[in-house]
Amino acid sequence: MRDKTKAIHEGYIKDTNATMAVPIYQTTAYEFRDTEHAANLFALKELGNIYTRLTNPTTDVLEKRFASLENGVAAIATSSGMNALFSTIANLAEAGDNIICSTKLYGGTLTLAAHTIKRFGIESKYFDPQKPEDLEKLIDEKTKLILFESISNPSITVADIEPIIKIANRHLVLTAVDNTVATPIHCKPLDLGCDLSIHSTSKYTTGQGLAIGGIVVEAESVKEKIKDNDRYAHFNTPDASYHGLVYTDVGLPPFSLRMRLALLRDLGGVPSPFNSWLFIQGLEHLPLRMEQHSKSALEIAKFLESHPKVKKVNYPFLESNENYPYAKKYLKGGASGLLSFEVDSFDEARKIVDSIEIFSLVVNIGDSKSIITHPASTTHQQLSSDEMEAAGVKEGLIRLSIGLEDTQDLIDALKKALEA
Repeated sequence: MRDKTKAIHEGYIKDTNATMAVPIYQTTAYEFRDTEHAANLFALKELGNIYTRLTNPTTDVLEKRFASLENGVAAIATSSGMNALFSTIANLAEAGDNIICSTKLYGGTLTLAAHTIKRFGIESKYFDPQKPEDLEKLIDEKTKLILFESISNPSITVADIEPIIKIANRHLVLTAVDNTVATPIHCKPLDLGCDLSIHSTSKYTTGQGLAIGGIVVEAESVKEKIKDNDRYAHFNTPDASYHGLVYTDVGLPPFSLRMRLALLRDLGGVPSPFNSWLFIQGLEHLPLRMEQHSKSALEIAKFLESHPKVKKVNYPFLESNENYPYAKKYLKGGASGLLSFEVDSFDEARKIVDSIEIFSLVVNIGDSKSIITHPASTTHQQLSSDEMEAAGVKEGLIRLSIGLEDTQDLIDALKKALEA
């Protein structure tokens, strides 16, 4: 099946009631047939539902549908995009280990990497996603993950994925790409050789800013890379917390299995069934929305590029943009509705943001409503000036998330604010 069909049908097998819409299984727990059935489920001799902190039928449809769109073998839904990122790191690394992160990351991810996981004894190193040769000198025997974004937020940098994957594979290190901005419609990182694809489903997946959630999709490549790899010894040795289970010996995708049985079990970062249902609704029209978001964003980027008050526009499918060669190579059909542009100063940027019509000042992206943000005073204000520079965030940078309104109305609003 192709994406538009997968987005509507994948993962749902109708129950005896044959409902056309996926049901919301709003329950915390599930009744066992008898004690033997219960024991078999806990021992993984049978697969089935035990407790919604581990599995839920509505969430199961979301996970299968998203995994199919990404051409992965399994997916784990989480309570937020940040939980998906943290759980990915925690599933692979422990005190004394390190991860290597792109310098071009969402501000919250940079804070997680630079500060929060440091308190867990995990070090973060950094590389330029368009100069992957830097990775060679950063990888050591304690490196557990290379993390980057397919399209970075808010600098709109497209990573040079192919050489990153080649270097990671040479060292048998797992790669994870945050594919939130591009979505599976415009980029399929697992097809390009990445091991894990991470999303904040709060963004384009829901499409209307209705719910907080995240998801991690596992590629077929993960099991081969982890199996008998001393770098990931905890996947290859008995887990005392789960009957001595060896995750690579079960025949199920090992990253997702451990994330479910250890991370979701112990940390509890799961979505509610209702939120999973909302994400399923969003997926049904994700391909159509992404087509329009991308078409409108390109038109608006071209307008901004022609305006005398705009110093620079960041949108990958502008032929003048430094990301254009990477966009042509790695993105299919568009680059989402996210773009950014620079004006002369911090104060000029704030004046535009404060005066603009139609656009809402919101720290979110991927909504059907158009959104404007000044990263230097909001999402990235916790970073030092050097960290902000490395992340591609100038003081005069304005980020736009182009919604589904009439494109000319949005252009008119931007023109009025720029010339006020």
